[in-house]
Amino acid sequence: MLPVRPFSVVRLADVLTSSLASLRAQPNPLVLPPAGKALVVLADGLGVSNLRARAGHARFLTSHLARTDVVDGVFPATTAAGIASLTTGVAPGTHGLVGYKVLDAANDRVVNQLTGWDERMEPHSWQNQPTVFDTAAETGIPSFAVGPKRFTDSGFSRAVLRGAGYVPAESIGARFAASRAIFDAEPTALIYLYVPELDINAHAHGWESAKWLAQLESLDAETARFAGTLRQDEGMILTADHGVVDVPAAKQVLFDTVPALVAGVRHIGGDPRCLQLYTEPGVDADALAEAWRGVEGERAWIFTRSEAVAAGLFGAVRADAVARIGDVIVAARKLIAYYDSREPNQSARSMVGQHGSLTDEELRVPVIRLGAFRR
Repeated sequence: MLPVRPFSVVRLADVLTSSLASLRAQPNPLVLPPAGKALVVLADGLGVSNLRARAGHARFLTSHLARTDVVDGVFPATTAAGIASLTTGVAPGTHGLVGYKVLDAANDRVVNQLTGWDERMEPHSWQNQPTVFDTAAETGIPSFAVGPKRFTDSGFSRAVLRGAGYVPAESIGARFAASRAIFDAEPTALIYLYVPELDINAHAHGWESAKWLAQLESLDAETARFAGTLRQDEGMILTADHGVVDVPAAKQVLFDTVPALVAGVRHIGGDPRCLQLYTEPGVDADALAEAWRGVEGERAWIFTRSEAVAAGLFGAVRADAVARIGDVIVAARKLIAYYDSREPNQSARSMVGQHGSLTDEELRVPVIRLGAFRR
């Protein structure tokens, strides 16, 4: 039941590490030439399919998107896993943020990896890999993360952005302006710039909505404006953590209405398009997977944790992160989203834009090279 698809040789995890290598005049997976300063922009939710479908509203970005400037993100195709891979340079199984909501076995609970951090989930131990910013500091290269003020000292930021100086800026334009100021002030610098607006509007209104389109046009204009200021030794890359598909309310699947699909399930994590099911002790995961295949096998990829790990979907998995992966994983391949109608808070069902699964629309992201990094 595992999907047969080759993953790209160069992945999202290689983008920031290659940018740092460029500043150190070292060989790198993206084959970036040496530069003095580097900016990596992550546009949350801007998949290649989304960008190409609205090319007329992003003329600058698409004019610089070469056919070879497309790579795979991570599985699951979700923000916590994707950003952590970008900023650590390793796969989700290694950095440990293996989904949107995952099992904290020590406390017998499912925790949101973006907003659920507390004293029982310490950022430095839960995500114990050095960041690219840590590595930059070791060689005397200052690094910065530019993003909304509300993320300045979040648990997620402390897990994946440590080593970088955080520069708060509320609008897309203000973030680019802050990055320009850093470039002007520093003889060398590595900057990560986060753009959440597209993803926010995709979830609320859909990526085909006018509000999403307005954010794309803003990003395109600000990117073009900043690129016009790049000096000879300044390189820039625009990438994304995942793409987005719009799922109509009529395509929501209330899986708990089939008793066999929740029999023996203790916790439910993941995303609506990539469920991670955690079983009660002693429950046979293979039997649960077979039950799901019998009901949902035509519209989802269904596999056990051991199958996913063996297939390398999470990359190399460190020992203490194995239990964070669901005993059974249900990844949508049709245009559907899975929900549990027993959940007291049903607000998530208002989401239109969705992501998390293994489709090209969700996995494939751009790596647009500008300034000193242009081919």
